[in-house]
This record gives sequence, structure tokens and C-alpha cells, in this order.
Amino acid sequence: MLRVVVAALLAAGAVLASAAAAAAPAQPGRVFFLRGEQLAQVARAGRSPAVALRHLIAGPTRAEHALGFRSYVPTKTKLLGVRVVKGVATVDFDSRFVSARNPGSLLARLSEVVRTLTGLEGTKAVQLLINGKVTTGVFPGVPTESPVTFAYLQTPNKDLPKPPERKRGRVDPHIKKVQLRLIELGYLIAGDADGRLGPATSNAVLAFQKWERLSRTGLLDARTEARLASALHPEPVTRVSVARRAEILLDRQVALLISGNRVVRAISVSTGKPSTPTPPGHYRVYAKIQRWWSTPFREWLPWAVPFVGGIAFHEYPVVPAYPASHGCVRQAFSVARSTYDFAVIGMPVTVLAKS
Repeated sequence: MLRVVVAALLAAGAVLASAAAAAAPAQPGRVFFLRGEQLAQVARAGRSPAVALRHLIAGPTRAEHALGFRSYVPTKTKLLGVRVVKGVATVDFDSRFVSARNPGSLLARLSEVVRTLTGLEGTKAVQLLINGKVTTGVFPGVPTESPVTFAYLQTPNKDLPKPPERKRGRVDPHIKKVQLRLIELGYLIAGDADGRLGPATSNAVLAFQKWERLSRTGLLDARTEARLASALHPEPVTRVSVARRAEILLDRQVALLISGNRVVRAISVSTGKPSTPTPPGHYRVYAKIQRWWSTPFREWLPWAVPFVGGIAFHEYPVVPAYPASHGCVRQAFSVARSTYDFAVIGMPVTVLAKS
């Protein structure tokens, strides 16, 4: 009986909200999608919770999609009702809203809903219902038995990831010779030639293979060593007269740090996967954040250098040789700090689809 009453109240709230929206002139509103690892605001007509949620379910426009905006809310999700009482927005979706196996996708869609509703008609917290029932254990690390605030999602719930412990093997004169060559070509920096095949050298080898369009093994194989002997120093794809800038080459999965049109370091990176690609374009670094918390995905992004929305260079524990991120430019522990130190606020960043 209680479930029927709750459903009826929610349905009535949705009807009243729709009627009010139809009777009043449209007011400027907003919803929050994702752009990379963070939420980003876009304008929409109407300011009621029901209207905002319908815009959220509809997802980004084609133009917004091209700029890197994404929504993790399934487009066929049905809004069964929404009402705001004493600062708590109770929203009821059908089961499509929780139809995902990927924990990150679930957390992202929850953050979109909570952030979009926060502030509308005085909303301070969101109580989520699925088919009229309270959910439990669906969103990793986020209890939804009681109302959820956006401040809660913004609060880190885990420690910073630690770099893998470096194993110091014996010094190999041949490895040191290779390292000196990689320094000469701009894949390692001065001081990296320690004669040990560690993470920085492995990243440099992989970056070299990507630039030279060799097999992306990260291993110092015979073909890689042969190419090292005759390789030329990487050159920027574009020519710009600025002191410092960066190019991100999506086809090669390489980032170039450039000073005075000379590449000072080439780095192996992992950019956005096909469903969340890093958008090509010309951008500028707008912040440098040593510890950046991704509110939607609830994970740390150390040494972050954002250049558009929530898309940034940042450190990440897993950096495969192929595009795998939510739109950001992932870097290994061994190189992320170097990019952070090189970057300055306002530095141009060019993302190129082909090089």
C-alpha cells in the first residue's frame, strides 16, 4: 500500500511540474554532463527538476558530443517521478538507470543526477528510487539508502595511489648506452641514464616505438635498437612561436613537450577510448593541480594539467599503449611529474587526430 502511495505522489509531482513548465515561459536552465574526468555545465531551457532530468536523459547535442561532452545516463531511462520537499529531491527512475556492469559508469550517472538537481527548487540532497524502491549496494562506495549530497561525492574516499616500488637491479653498460641515446633524442631527460631498465626507460622505449611507428611492445627488441641507431629527433607537427607548448598526437598516442619549436620530451600516453575520445582542437592550460579528485569516477588524478573542461594530462596507474581513458591524457608515474613541472598556466595544447 505504501509503495502505491509513494508512486502516486511521485507521479502527481511529475504531472504538476510538467504543467507548471508548460504554463510559464521557459527560463534559462542547466544540466551537467561529463567532459573527461569532471562534470561540465551546459545550458538548457527550463529550470524545473523534471525538465532538467529529461534534458539529462536526452544527452548532449551532436555539437556538444563533438566537443567531448558525454552522458552516462542511459538514453532510454524513464523518469517515473520527481519531487522536492525540504531540500531533498526524491527522484524515481526505472531499472534502466542501473543497467550497467561498469562501476565507473554507474558512479558517473549518479553524479550527473545529483549535480544537476542540486540547487533546483532548493535541492540540497537527492534520494534515488528505482521503480519506487530505495536502492542499496548498487553504486560502489556511495550509500544510496539515504539522500546523497554533491559535497559527499566531492569528498575523497580513498588514499592517493602510490608509485610501484622501484626494483634496483644491476647496472648494465648497454642499457646505459641506450638511455644516453634516448636522452639525445628527447625521450628521456638528463639524469635518467642509470644503466637500469626501469619504468622511465620502458616509457621512453614505448614512446620511441610509437613515434617511429614500430610495434608497441615497450621492449628493447632488435628492431627497436636498430632504429635507435639511425633515428632523428622528433619534430613538432605544427609551428608556433611560443616559449612552451604541447602537442597530443592521437594516432601515435604520444605527447610532445615543446620549447621554442624544439621537442624537449616525447612521452607515451593513453588518450580517450573510442566511446570517450579526446577531442582534437586548440586549447590552453587553465590550472595545475597536484591532487585532482574526479568527482564522477571517485578516483585520484595526481599531477593534473587540465586544458579543457575535465580533460587533462594526469598520472594514472594503468597506461596502456592504446587509447583507454575517459578523454584525458593518461601518463605513467615515471613521467607525469615532468609534464606538470614543464607546464605553465596559459600554455597552448594542440590535440591532433593525425600526425
